Amino acid sequence: MNGKLTVRALNSIFQQWETQAPDTWNISGEPCSGRALSDSDSVFEDSSNNPAIRCDCSFEKGTICHITRLRVFSLEKRGQIPEELLALRFLTFLKIDQNFFTGPLPAFIGSMSRLALLSVAQNSLSGPIPKEIGNLKELYMLSLGINNFSGTLPPELGNLVELQQLYINSCGFTGEIPSTFANLRNLQIVLLNFRYASDNALTGKIPDFIGNNWTKLASLKLEGNSFEGPIPSNIGNLTSLTILRISGIYNGSSSLDFVRNLKNIADLVLRNVLLTGSIPTDIVEFQSLQKLDLSFNNLTGQIPSELFNKNSLTFLGNNSLSGTLPSQKSQSLKNIDVSYNHLSGNLPSWIDSSLQLLLPGLQCLQRGFPCNRNAPRYANFAIKCGGPQMTADGILFEAENSTLGAATFNVTSTQKWAVSNVGLYEDRENPLYVQNTFAQVKSTNTPAIYQTSRISPVSLRYYGLGLENGPYTVNLFFAETAYPERSTQSWKSLGRRVFDIYIQGSLKVKDFDISKEAGGAERAITRNFTANVTENHLEIHLFWAGKGTCCVPEFGYYGPSISAISVVPDFKPTVSGLPPSSSNRKKQTALIVGIIVPVGVAALILICVIIFIKRRKEYDDDEEVLLAIGPRPNTFSYAELKAATEDFSPSNKLGEGGFGAVYKGTLSDGRVVAVKQLSVASHQGKSQFIAEVATISAVQHRNLVKLYGCCIEGKRHLLVYEYLENKSLDQALFGRSDLHLDWATRFNICLATARGLAYLHEESRPRIVHRDVKASNILLDAELCPKISDFGLAKLYDDKKTHISTRVAGTIGYLAPEYAMRGHLTEKADVFGFGIVALEILSGRPNTDNSLKDDKIYLLEWAWALHENNQSLDLVDPNLVGSDENEALRVMGVALLCTQGSPTMRPPMSRVVAMLAGDIEVSGVITKPSYLTDWDFKDLTGSFMTEDTQNSIATENTDNNSNININPGAAPNLSSVNVTEFSDIIEGRYGHIKRDCPTKGDESNENKGECAFVAEGDDCDVLTISENMDANSYWYLNSASATHICYQKDCFDLLQEGVAGNLTLGNKSIVKVMGLEVVKIKMFDGVVRSLDGMAYVPKMRKNLISLNLLNSKGYGYSACDGVVKVTQRDMVLMRGNLHNGLYHLECEASKGWEQCTRDGSYQSEISFAEEVMKGWCRR
Repeated sequence: MNGKLTVRALNSIFQQWETQAPDTWNISGEPCSGRALSDSDSVFEDSSNNPAIRCDCSFEKGTICHITRLRVFSLEKRGQIPEELLALRFLTFLKIDQNFFTGPLPAFIGSMSRLALLSVAQNSLSGPIPKEIGNLKELYMLSLGINNFSGTLPPELGNLVELQQLYINSCGFTGEIPSTFANLRNLQIVLLNFRYASDNALTGKIPDFIGNNWTKLASLKLEGNSFEGPIPSNIGNLTSLTILRISGIYNGSSSLDFVRNLKNIADLVLRNVLLTGSIPTDIVEFQSLQKLDLSFNNLTGQIPSELFNKNSLTFLGNNSLSGTLPSQKSQSLKNIDVSYNHLSGNLPSWIDSSLQLLLPGLQCLQRGFPCNRNAPRYANFAIKCGGPQMTADGILFEAENSTLGAATFNVTSTQKWAVSNVGLYEDRENPLYVQNTFAQVKSTNTPAIYQTSRISPVSLRYYGLGLENGPYTVNLFFAETAYPERSTQSWKSLGRRVFDIYIQGSLKVKDFDISKEAGGAERAITRNFTANVTENHLEIHLFWAGKGTCCVPEFGYYGPSISAISVVPDFKPTVSGLPPSSSNRKKQTALIVGIIVPVGVAALILICVIIFIKRRKEYDDDEEVLLAIGPRPNTFSYAELKAATEDFSPSNKLGEGGFGAVYKGTLSDGRVVAVKQLSVASHQGKSQFIAEVATISAVQHRNLVKLYGCCIEGKRHLLVYEYLENKSLDQALFGRSDLHLDWATRFNICLATARGLAYLHEESRPRIVHRDVKASNILLDAELCPKISDFGLAKLYDDKKTHISTRVAGTIGYLAPEYAMRGHLTEKADVFGFGIVALEILSGRPNTDNSLKDDKIYLLEWAWALHENNQSLDLVDPNLVGSDENEALRVMGVALLCTQGSPTMRPPMSRVVAMLAGDIEVSGVITKPSYLTDWDFKDLTGSFMTEDTQNSIATENTDNNSNININPGAAPNLSSVNVTEFSDIIEGRYGHIKRDCPTKGDESNENKGECAFVAEGDDCDVLTISENMDANSYWYLNSASATHICYQKDCFDLLQEGVAGNLTLGNKSIVKVMGLEVVKIKMFDGVVRSLDGMAYVPKMRKNLISLNLLNSKGYGYSACDGVVKVTQRDMVLMRGNLHNGLYHLECEASKGWEQCTRDGSYQSEISFAEEVMKGWCRR
């Protein structure tokens, strides 16, 4: 062999993976020596021989040796798959399972044509599967399971015609199973062939070719996907099957007829797959059957009595089965579930305590839950799931530590609550139903409550019995303690537990992942739900639908898990069993203390009381504010936070935002937190501070920064957040060099951020508008999962409100035009900001960069230029390697949609999520916004603002988080100051021309309008009137604004239907109103004239919009090169519904600009207008 080349390659590989070869083989000299020459599989797989190689010395008549096998198994190695592997040209076996390798599965693997076995399972690889894998024609085993891949299964995998084993469980794949997989006719039982295709997001129908072509299959698992029914009947052709597991089928029912031929089946699970019809009697003849699960379907008819004579585990619950139970059963039958059916008759004599049987006819758990029905005794209950009785936060949690099995239940002696479990852990040596931990669970003041958890492989139900009817709050306590933190970078941290939460039969949370929701493993999270009890019972159901990992950290780790339950009434109960009152206990304690205090210290008590009364006023004020926000957040003392941050040491300072500094701190319980200290100079007062506390306390989502609590002591206001190790997204993209975001990570950040905003806009109650979506307000945790921060700017609004008029508070470059101009705030302002962030993620650069060429300074303008020239991919960060072009184009398209000029053209965030995820197509209906097209902005750069104005803006941006308040009324001072960043804020580019100018012709109205001037001249080829006002202006042509156009006291409807948008008198005689092209203009003389047939109407609203164009002298319109324009002192008044003001435009053209300047009338206005007109009317 080429010893030097191989030695260099192996040394390089092991150096990158920070590992060393065993002493049993010589990596520095001749690797093919010692154990490497053994043909024994046991020697190769010996745990002491790890990492291991095997050599083949049969080349060149036994004179040449080559490395043919490489195994680096379960060594917790990190890094990427190195290209040096290509030097091992004769490699047939590559197994690197159970490590923590990151990055993509490289395409060069497809060049290792001799590979017969490739196993990269249980790592943290990401990105799509390269199509080049389809070149490995010798592969008989491909294992990709439990990674973070994305995209669809490459059709090229269908070229692997020798493939016998395929493992693709928990990989993150989407889309349908490619039709080319029909070529995989050799999938057969060697180990467990096509065992797992579970826990992905595969869609479509289960292909027919499985039953026709994969006839050698012995094991098929298709759980935890999103397949559509029916199940192909030709699955019955797979007569070699011993294991068939399918769950979670949507649409299209199936019968059980196809199983009649599966006589070798040992494990048959068809759970929640829309089965109908009866159970065929053929099943009872399957001699090898050990487990039968047909639960959660629509099966009818009677249960074959012969099933009770078998010793198999049988789960038939949640169907519509009828009839009676047989009088006899097999002595070896120990577990059978027939709950939630329509059985009748008397219970047979063989039902006793030795049989773990769950039946709806047993006492309190029979249909209707009769215990204390119509005679309620309780109004609350609390359960310590899987553990002993304990008290936490003043609540007594009753013990629930009975031994549960595959089909068991337990009802308390008081008949207050009950628990039932259904399911048996597969492949788990010790099938316990309790999870214990010695870890100190974080994010809670009561970690002891999470030391034990009740777990279940399929279905776990808790029942509240004998409850008084009324509304309740259900508090569920979770913490993932089976897996270590992802920050440990161990393969054991890759585990995912995913299940569904139902309350009173209603799905509350789909695909609930404790670790993701809590921000990591060994962290507590509480989910609160409301439930209405109408028949004296409450049901809490946790259900596993087949998703999550199956075998991390070992086989049998999946299914629901819960640590505690607390249910309290949202009404004043009239029965016993009231919730414990901590306030009453405090009063009793205080009374006892008061009794035993000696009289001799009365004077001291009096002095203390005087001091207490003096300070109590401040405390009561703070307490009153806290109580006013609803459920109180956790409170911290100032002393506690001062100690945690080392007296707010500068070394712990993380940064300073618009509302104060943020410090890193460590609490006494070991939690690392971020403490936001409200600065004295901040504009945020107590009410805003409390609003922020209430807002964040009301919502919880894995992509929102978690608020632990607050501190309010006198004038000191502080917030305590979770600490996120990887700081903000802008630092990761534009600053820090030690955090390299690959494409898969960036795409996930983009998608997860969209999900967080969608939750704020559409799912949280109250709904929330963030108002300041930007890269620096997106933080990254240890797993680079994004979390949206800084809700101090958030505003709440009711569903019935169309907008909120409010002080503009946001950041230059991310503000939507309608919000920057006039405080018109809806969730679409956040959508705009997200669009800018998406472009930054895609390009790896900020939205404004003055160091670049002119055509690239403004990211959004550059993006549009590339898009229009079909060069969108040129926007992708050149530092990215292996980016997915389809995903990149998807992000680009979504970003351009999100930054449309009109808010109505921007998609809601839920649709953004669907487009990014590929669930729906990205809309192709996008128009370049008018704020990028109407004016030649570069001609005006820095030419219209005084230095005072520029300084004022800069100061205000710093002091108040980039509030915009442009003052264009001063005389223009042409300067070189670059203000191009405002192009991303104000639609129409610049602010209004003059404020507080007089109103003419409408003295009877309370007009707070603004004046604007337009140019007149025969050389004008473009004349545009658009949204050219700042946040303090009162003349607008945007959504929900102008509805009339007036001349003196005569007003006419501007629109027959809808509201006005952009009003453009353009070079093609087109008048745009809200994106519609006006095809006819109604003149002041009442004549409706067409626009010479040059106008057109997009299919958005009505085809005909009337515009009353008034002319005080000519009663008509004049044209300059085919352009409609306003002439001769025309005054156009527009009455709108925003600010209840009168909006108007005055054209002071008759005197000419020079005369107006000489006689002093409108001098400053005209001077300013002249500069602005350069952009309006191209000379």
